[in-house]
Formats: sequence, C-alpha cells, structure tokens
Amino acid sequence: MVAPTPIPPPRWQSATVVGIRPETPRAKTFRLRPAEPMHHLAGQYCLVRLTAPDGYTASRSYSIASPPGEEAEIDITVERLDGGEVSEFLHDEVELGDELDLRGPIGGWFVWGGDTPAVLVGGGSGIVPLMAMLRHARRLGRSDVRLVVSVRSPEDLYYADEVVGPETAVIYTRSAPPGDTRAPRRIELADLAPAVVPGATGYVCGSAGFAETVTNLLVATGMPVDHMRVERFGPTS
Repeated sequence: MVAPTPIPPPRWQSATVVGIRPETPRAKTFRLRPAEPMHHLAGQYCLVRLTAPDGYTASRSYSIASPPGEEAEIDITVERLDGGEVSEFLHDEVELGDELDLRGPIGGWFVWGGDTPAVLVGGGSGIVPLMAMLRHARRLGRSDVRLVVSVRSPEDLYYADEVVGPETAVIYTRSAPPGDTRAPRRIELADLAPAVVPGATGYVCGSAGFAETVTNLLVATGMPVDHMRVERFGPTS
C-alpha cells in the first residue's frame, strides 16, 4: 500500500486590498486580491498577518465569505474588537491599495461541497462562513439549502441586502424591525424546525453558548448528531 503524498500547508503570500465595504457599525468586508489565486471551499478560512517596522507580527484567522469560484479575489468580513490589534488596524488604518500578508485556504471539516442539502445556522458574526455556503448554493441553483441567522438588532445584521428570500430567516433577540411578526427573543425550536430539510447536514457557527443551544435544538428536530458540523468562536486574547 502506497502512503498518500502529504499536502503541503499553504504558504504566506501578498494580497492587495481592492475593496472595503461597511456591513454594520462595527464590521467591514475587505476584498483582497492575492498574488496567486486562492482555490477555496465554502466554509474555509485564511490567516491575515500584520508586520510592524520592528519585525513584530500579529495574525488572526478570518472566514472567507466569498463562494468557491472566486479565486482571483476573496472577501473577509472583520468585526472591530476593542483591544484587538489586528481588527483595529484593519478598521482604522487599512486603505485601498494596501498590501497584507495572507495564508490559506485552511480547514477541511467545516466545509460544504455543494452536493448535499444543508441547514446553516449562525449567531452574529458566525454568519460569515455560512454566507460563502449560501452564495455557493445560489450559484448552483440548489433549493435545499436554508440559512437561519440570529442577531441582536437590524443594525447588527451582516449582508442585509442578501439575507432575504424564502431560504433565509433572521431571528432578532433584542430589537426587531417594524413589521416583524416575531417578538425579539432567543432562537427557539420553532425557528429552526421549518429550515430542516430531509437528509440535511447542519452547519452551526457562533459563540460556544449559541452553538450548544442550536445543536440541542437541531437534535430536537430529529437531525442526527453525526449530521452536524460546528464551529465555535470566543473573544480574542
């Protein structure tokens, strides 16, 4: 038996900032043009590295929001975290034409290949990798992919102009827009059950508490645990 050839990890490369778009008062989407095309899967992430004049470096991982097929340019959406040395620099200092160090794509578990039904459930900024999946599903013309996103208020919703349509649902936990028939509260079984299609894989991304709540709710809908993929995040140290 011949051992498989190891796949080398992606190397660092330069990427030019070719677009900056505000998503919310505390989040921006940066469009990056890598020196070499980045062939990614929906759900993967990349590392962004900053280097100070004295040689000090800091890097953070950011999910790729753009769908597969857009290798020449990729989108990352960055929330500005108070005290976050990378996110503050990206928000406050980076301009069009600047160069950043980029490494990726990374990750092989929390990915959707575009060939199965899927239920995508995100909390706050957890929508970012799920947006790559939804965009990919729309390009493929799949009608068996659903997105449910939970946010505090309309002002906190990323990609608001795209999170519309019969395959999406927005759950507001603190304040809802005028005309919304659901009173603001945490996500519940009734919010998820309509989104679960037969044979779907569940992709859950959010804080540890959110992820635990949603996985329990998905189990209550009858989804097997081995049909779930979960990505948790927490505060940056």
